[in-house]
Amino acid sequence: MKKLTLIFSVFLGLNFSLPAQDDLLDLLGNDEQPVEYAYATFKTSRIVNSHTVEQPAEGVLLFLIQHRFGRLNTGAYEMFGLDQATIRLGLEYGITGRLSVGVGRSSYEKTFDGFVKYKILRQSTGARKMPVTMSYYGSVNLNSLKWEDMGVEDRKNYFSSRVSYTQMLLVARKINSSISLQLMPAYTHKNLVPTTEDANDIFSIGIGGRVKITHRMSINAEYFYTPENQISYEFQQPLSIGIDIETGGHVFQLHFSNSQAFFDRGYLTETTGKWSKGDIYFGFNISRVFTLKKPPEFKE
Repeated sequence: MKKLTLIFSVFLGLNFSLPAQDDLLDLLGNDEQPVEYAYATFKTSRIVNSHTVEQPAEGVLLFLIQHRFGRLNTGAYEMFGLDQATIRLGLEYGITGRLSVGVGRSSYEKTFDGFVKYKILRQSTGARKMPVTMSYYGSVNLNSLKWEDMGVEDRKNYFSSRVSYTQMLLVARKINSSISLQLMPAYTHKNLVPTTEDANDIFSIGIGGRVKITHRMSINAEYFYTPENQISYEFQQPLSIGIDIETGGHVFQLHFSNSQAFFDRGYLTETTGKWSKGDIYFGFNISRVFTLKKPPEFKE
């Protein structure tokens, strides 16, 4: 009878003050461990091209500059690609501890992009054990080239023909303080494709990772595989390798990639460079964060 009375008191106490709840839990002998969350699985929101599970904290704005030169195999006349350049400028903002949004504009195909990223699960130990961090990522890309530059001026075109969409599930695990891995199944939809042999819906699978080599430096790499029966034109699987350097409020990323584009449709479905032939683009990402309001602690 005493036990039933105690349990009944606990349920009634859910509407009481927090100290009262603690007192009741003490009576029950609660010794539950605290929840410890994994943090800094990656140093910034990008591995190289692809997103990571990291995102700006609530009230934090991230400004991202992505720059990529031309192919290394263009030779000395083009300064091994330094005379050519592709750039993307982007902004990312943390709405809550789990939800962030972003926009950007690339010189490659004069493309505008926007995205939303939501953290579904967070890797943790202790009272709540979760082996991975999982985020949903969805983006839209808008090609703003003139119709004649897109090679489709001889047909009736619609604004929707400029648009493509990508959805991705980011599943990451911080194995230890030095090694992190991420799996990235992706789905891309193109409203307009070059031929009837090309699929409007394209599926890919990616893997990326980070290996910390010093307190402020790490080596990053990512690779995506897209089955070739979905694309009729010349296409290469995108492979990118880089190094991250953390300098206070900045993260400076140097990288090499066989993809010229930074946005999803570009690197997932339009990569044409061959590493074996020197079709490699050298570039860098620079990210800087600005705290617009003091972020609260992470809320579940």
